[in-house]
Amino acid sequence: MIEKKNIIGICGSASQNSGNLSILKWISELEKTDFNIEIIDDLTSLPHFRTELTDKNVPEKIIEFRNKISNADGIIICTPEYVFSIPSGLKNMIEWCVSTTVFSDKPIGIITASANGEKGHKELKLIMETIQTRFTDQTTLLIQGIKGKIDKKGKIIDESTETELRKLTESFKTLIKKPAGNNV
Repeated sequence: MIEKKNIIGICGSASQNSGNLSILKWISELEKTDFNIEIIDDLTSLPHFRTELTDKNVPEKIIEFRNKISNADGIIICTPEYVFSIPSGLKNMIEWCVSTTVFSDKPIGIITASANGEKGHKELKLIMETIQTRFTDQTTLLIQGIKGKIDKKGKIIDESTETELRKLTESFKTLIKKPAGNNV
């Protein structure tokens, strides 16, 4: 029996019933035989980033969060684009981790699900590259027009979106199996 991988799913949306959260739940259900996915869907619970607390007197909630990231086999971020950028809660979460190595060489899936999302998606990929996560073109996905692809109950109703998400998760599984430092 293959050991399940521990994955952290991070929802970048500030909305409680977002399409991004629906996507993470869909992936969690799809991959339940291969992944134990813990979904973090309330980034507003993290304190606002303060440089002077990044290394000393670090808030307990941040220590717990960093440990989750550090101990995970991989991370999947699913986020909307806000004002042509990534949401402030997601940026805040990343800022708390920049001075550490918790994201270094961590396999990551990047999904931007938004109305347009192009600029936010490009920005998130640049940030994740800067903090040295591991991802490929096949483990990133831009889903445009998300509101027309998920119904009010959170069910994905667009077949091509499901197909693209399946491709991403398969590529993500392959990425996780590759050792750190191995170009994919």
